[in-house]
Amino acid sequence: MQGNSARENRETPSTPDSHDGAGRLEKAMSRPSSAHVDGEADGRVVPTKGPNEDAGESTEVLEGRRPTKENTEQATAPRTQRRTGESSALLGVREVARRDKRARFTALLHHVTVAQLQVSFYALKREAAPGVDGVTWTEYETDLDTRLRALHGRVHQGTYRAQPSKRAYIPKPDGRQRPLGIAALEDKIVQHAVGTVLNQIYEEDFVGFSYGFRPKRSPHHALDALWVGLMRKQVNWVLDADIRGFFDTIDHGWLKKFVEHRIADRRILRLIQKWLRAGVSEDGEWSKTEVGTPQGAVISPLLANVYLHYVFDLGAHRWRRQHAGGDMIVVRYADDIVVGFEHRRDAERFLAAWRARLAAFGVELHPDKTRLIEFGRHAADHRKARGESKPETFDFLGFTHICGTTRKTGRFIVKRQTIRRRFSAKLAVIKEALRRRWHEPAPMTGRWLRAVVQGYFNYHAVPGNMDRLNSFRTQVMWRWYRALRRRGPRRRLTWVRFLRLVDVWIPSARILHPHPNVRFDAMHPR
Repeated sequence: MQGNSARENRETPSTPDSHDGAGRLEKAMSRPSSAHVDGEADGRVVPTKGPNEDAGESTEVLEGRRPTKENTEQATAPRTQRRTGESSALLGVREVARRDKRARFTALLHHVTVAQLQVSFYALKREAAPGVDGVTWTEYETDLDTRLRALHGRVHQGTYRAQPSKRAYIPKPDGRQRPLGIAALEDKIVQHAVGTVLNQIYEEDFVGFSYGFRPKRSPHHALDALWVGLMRKQVNWVLDADIRGFFDTIDHGWLKKFVEHRIADRRILRLIQKWLRAGVSEDGEWSKTEVGTPQGAVISPLLANVYLHYVFDLGAHRWRRQHAGGDMIVVRYADDIVVGFEHRRDAERFLAAWRARLAAFGVELHPDKTRLIEFGRHAADHRKARGESKPETFDFLGFTHICGTTRKTGRFIVKRQTIRRRFSAKLAVIKEALRRRWHEPAPMTGRWLRAVVQGYFNYHAVPGNMDRLNSFRTQVMWRWYRALRRRGPRRRLTWVRFLRLVDVWIPSARILHPHPNVRFDAMHPR
């Protein structure tokens, strides 16, 4: 580690660690008018207790808490002596964060080096739309070294200024428009570099059931954890929850307090404040942002996870340990949350406590997207005995989860199918794109379709979803056939000739993901 980073110049505030101190932290944070996030008044260090010490094979195992050893691996392997030194310095930050859950880091910005900015630049998407500066990735790569040295100097001298995000909209599956904030390229670079440093700290704090936008975690890891929890735990009730407009309603004041719980480097804190207050530019007009963090900004997912870590994760972790009368599982991916309960009374008590807690921090559950449903291995029998229809389903991360049975043995199994409205929305997008490509050569359109269909399969090809995969492929074929037939009367395309194109360009449907328990157990051998 370089310079004073050997000990990371940390302070130890009187705040509890992220697990055993969760109760005291929750109690302190439940008073939104308080000016600080305080723990014990005498500042004693609360001994760290592992999440599984209280329950043998606890629910935390089922929710995918990654072993510490796996978390220390770096995504980018060091290739030079300079890179090795910088990686070692970041590993030192992580080691301090792991060893002392109450440490506050006062010297972090020196880890944002020119080399780290370069790594961050090449981690960005090259085809991403430019922000208000109009600078594209390819243009910035020209004379990259000089540009990054100048950017590094401005960041460390305090003359760096964040630019407003450019407002853009993308269609949602329900037909509405989702607002996005496209940051300027240099803002993306600095945000990625700072996020890389902060991740070394927060990856040691975040709980196991948090999956959204974290290194080495993906939506499929969250889906695996949910499936395994529903199959292996006594879950009879599922709370399917969504926070209303979460990214647009994050309270800046509370976010600042949460970040300061771990970060005491004033320069890092000022950078975060600059990004939050940069505002939004829409149609050339600038507007101030007093709440929320722009969806699309590189730093937003990390800040959102920090916010929900204190607002939801710690409280849910404590509630499960202290109040749940039976099994309880939690899986969170960003602001999409699924909680499973053995007893309905636990679900209702948790929901009431959760609503009150969220209100204290300026957010609320979406009334239409938050439901408590009977779901699990006994749901079908219980509902049949009461003369009710088959169990309700719930959606999570693109899949509808269904109470089903195996064909051979008739045993309970959680089935997953692509959400119907997303299935239809994707086909509508493909149909419109094919209409715009009517006059392109068939091989050019075929190459595009192959990428689209394969990308769809890469996400949706999970066990049990084969019918939807075949249906998707068939629907894409018909839409392409109609588009080719409408291009003109000359040499009408026959179905036999078209199938030759299909064999060349349209991938066959097949399952690409292993069974959830296989991948989950391989990743978490505990």
